[in-house]
Amino acid sequence: MGSRRMSTQIFPVRLSAAQQDAAYFHSYNHVGIHEEMIKDRIRTEAYRDAIFAHQEAIKDKVVIDVGCGTGILSIFCAAAGARKVYAVDASDIAVQAREVVKANGFSDVITVIVGRVEEIQLEEKADVIISEWMGYMLLYETMLPSVVCARDRWLKPGGLMLPSFATLYMAPITNPDRYGESIDFWRNVYGFDMSAILPLAKQCAFEEPCVEVITAENVKRIDCSTVTLEELETVTTTFSVPSIMRAHLHGFALWFNVSFGGDASCLPKSKAASNGTIPLVLSTAPEDPPTHWAQVCKLHVKFHLAVLHFLEQTILYVYEPVELQQDNLISGTFTMSQCKENPRFLNVHIEYSCGDRHFVKESVMR
Repeated sequence: MGSRRMSTQIFPVRLSAAQQDAAYFHSYNHVGIHEEMIKDRIRTEAYRDAIFAHQEAIKDKVVIDVGCGTGILSIFCAAAGARKVYAVDASDIAVQAREVVKANGFSDVITVIVGRVEEIQLEEKADVIISEWMGYMLLYETMLPSVVCARDRWLKPGGLMLPSFATLYMAPITNPDRYGESIDFWRNVYGFDMSAILPLAKQCAFEEPCVEVITAENVKRIDCSTVTLEELETVTTTFSVPSIMRAHLHGFALWFNVSFGGDASCLPKSKAASNGTIPLVLSTAPEDPPTHWAQVCKLHVKFHLAVLHFLEQTILYVYEPVELQQDNLISGTFTMSQCKENPRFLNVHIEYSCGDRHFVKESVMR
């Protein structure tokens, strides 16, 4: 079903797992969320193009659309010639999806099912599973496990997963404007010193990841055909990136891409895959057009340290800027895990070093 602003989804951690899920699916009843996603032409057209690029694998075949929302991906699959499409969504928006399907003359092809994909029953196996499951930092909202469950229950051996691969990236950033607006502002307020507020200002501004419109270390590569539920519970990787200029480290930016039918995570854009084809890629990278997941409109990259001028991407800000000299190495460990109180939240833990200085950044993405 995609992702949207974090502020629209807040669950009290004391809710039971069933109540948390109910709140999550209820949040997708609002048509505005689906409007935002459908109006994201980069996202929607990438899926449409991927479906028709794989028309031979879809024509006369069975497709499951996990988290169908308003049904747009199911309709694309039906238009591409699918024999049967099971459009599954646990949100009440599926009721509207059923009407949309009917209005477009696809009721004989698309069956809309209101329910959790983990619990539904189907009469047949699928040749293709399609889903727009990505969230901020790729795994926010923890929808991919539902797709994996659908794959394990219903996908035929050798079946097609769309998207097929996903890669999460991370880069250290310097962003003095953002730091100045939120923190340095308190040092001189209409001529008065209000720096006593600085600790609270840092906590409020940087305690949680910021989603802002923002090159880099490969944090996690996911093969959607083979990834397991256990692998998704905790993601841990090491990183090491150099700075070749003098600047302040203000935080870490994260973004992702997904590819359809091939793995493009290690390929330059000008290169083809080993079979001679170029995988279709949906990217939220800084240099690409902005999406509803957001990324930079204006970015200057100073080798391995990104200088951001106007942002909208997932940013983990540090409380205190770290001064870097030319050739300083930023290295450490990145860990992202599902929150025990609510698995749709993400705990983020970064331990990093710059020379003999050691730091820890912890955050919860709610």
